[in-house]
Amino acid sequence: MGAQENAALVRRGYEAFSAGDIDALRDLFPEDAVWHAAGNGPLSGVKQGRDAILAYFGELFSRSNGSVKVTVEDVAPGDRYTVGVQFTHAERNGKTLDQRQVIVFSISDGKVAEGIEMAGDTTTAADFWT
Repeated sequence: MGAQENAALVRRGYEAFSAGDIDALRDLFPEDAVWHAAGNGPLSGVKQGRDAILAYFGELFSRSNGSVKVTVEDVAPGDRYTVGVQFTHAERNGKTLDQRQVIVFSISDGKVAEGIEMAGDTTTAADFWT
């Protein structure tokens, strides 16, 4: 796959996430995919395997009572890495999270082999998800 195909794959992932389409998300990750959530909050750390990644995504929806919304601001295509810039909004326990995030997607064999998620402010994100 080339850079434009990788960008299209990442955009499909964002669409599936926004729609809560777990089956479509499952198709985007190989079984041994890895996801890194930056910071030191309760949801931070390495998610090893597709099922752990999908469980993490589910936890974002669960903890926010379904309010988590990701708006894609840009996708920068690359042959090996594709970068997504997003704005995340969520509400939880009277708190609101409005924050820009960047995810570096490593694409291999037409799948997202690895995601490295970086929040604009990891302390604010950790406080929100705690």
